[in-house]
Amino acid sequence: MRAPSFVVLLSIATLVTAQVSPAAAATVEHWEKSYSIADRAVLHVLTDDGDVRVRTWDKREVAVKITSEGWRIGERGVRIQQTQDGDRVDLEVRTPHWEFNFGFVIRSLRIEVWVPTESDLTLATGDGDVGVPAVHGRVDVRTGDGAINVQGARGDLRLRSGDGRIVASGIDGVLDAHTGDGSLRVDGRLDGLTLGSGDGGILAEVMPGSRVASGWSVITGDGGVTLRVPTDLKADVEAHTGDGGIDIDLPLTISGRVTRQEVHGTLNGGGPLLRLRSGDGSIHLMAR
Repeated sequence: MRAPSFVVLLSIATLVTAQVSPAAAATVEHWEKSYSIADRAVLHVLTDDGDVRVRTWDKREVAVKITSEGWRIGERGVRIQQTQDGDRVDLEVRTPHWEFNFGFVIRSLRIEVWVPTESDLTLATGDGDVGVPAVHGRVDVRTGDGAINVQGARGDLRLRSGDGRIVASGIDGVLDAHTGDGSLRVDGRLDGLTLGSGDGGILAEVMPGSRVASGWSVITGDGGVTLRVPTDLKADVEAHTGDGGIDIDLPLTISGRVTRQEVHGTLNGGGPLLRLRSGDGSIHLMAR
C-alpha cells in the first residue's frame, strides 16, 4: 500500500534535518598572541561585534586571546589585523557580513586582553559588553549596544554606550560617561565628572578628596538623579527638572530664583559650576 503523502513529506523533512544538523553545529576557534612592552602599554582594540574583557597582570607584556563561536577564524570568517609599533598595539577584529548556513547556529565573539596596570586603552565594539579593571592611565571605551563596567580604574576615563548601562566603581580621576539608553552607577574620588543618559536614572557617590576642578555636569533626559557628595565640596549649584521635585540636603546658600523645579545656590562659598538636570525625574543632592 502506498503511504499517505504527508508521511512521505515528514520522512524527507526528518532526513534533511538529520543531515543538516551536524553542519549547523557551532565551531569554536581560538587565536592568541603576546606583545612585549618596554615602558607603558598603549592598546587599541576595534571590533564590529563582540565582548571585550581586560585584565591586569605584573608582566611587561600585552596578551590577546580571541574566541570565536560559530565563525571560522580566517580570510572568509573572522578577520584579524594586528600591528605593534614600539609599546603601541593595534588590534582590529571583523566578523563576516554575509554567511549562509542551514539550521540555527549560535555565533559569538569574545576578546580577552591582559595588560600591565600602567596602560592606556582605547576599546571599541559595535555590539558587545566591555569590562575594564583597575588600570592606571587614559581609558576610552565605546560600544554601540552593550554594557560598560569599569572597576577601580585611575586616570582620565571616557565611556560611551549607545544602548546599555554603565557602572564605574572605585574610580580615581576624571570621568566622562554617557549612555543613550540605560542607567549610570558611579562612585569614586573625582576631579572631573560628566554624566549623561538619554533615558535612565543616575546615581553618583562622590568620595572625600574630590573637587569640582572645572565644572561638573549630571544630566538625564528621563530618570531621576541622585548625587551624594562630601560636605566640604565647593561649587555653584544649578539644578533643574522638567517634571519632578528637587531635594537638597546640604547647607546650600540660595541665590536667584527658587521653585519646585529649579534651584540656584552655592556650597561652601561656591566654586566651579555643578549642573544637575532631569527632563522627567526628581533630583536629590545630599551629603554622603
